[in-house]
Amino acid sequence: MGRPTDNPKDTSLKVRLDKGSAEKLEECAEELEVSKAEVIRRGIHKVHDDLKKK
Repeated sequence: MGRPTDNPKDTSLKVRLDKGSAEKLEECAEELEVSKAEVIRRGIHKVHDDLKKK
């Protein structure tokens, strides 16, 4: 059942994106060589960090 991890990804989320956002997500994933899910996780952390700076 996959590799053991200290940070299991056990919450699933379905999102709807417009074409432009989907293309940007794909471009980011390819450029960073990570999954689209990882790009989204990084985005969440970035926005959250920005909120704390206010």
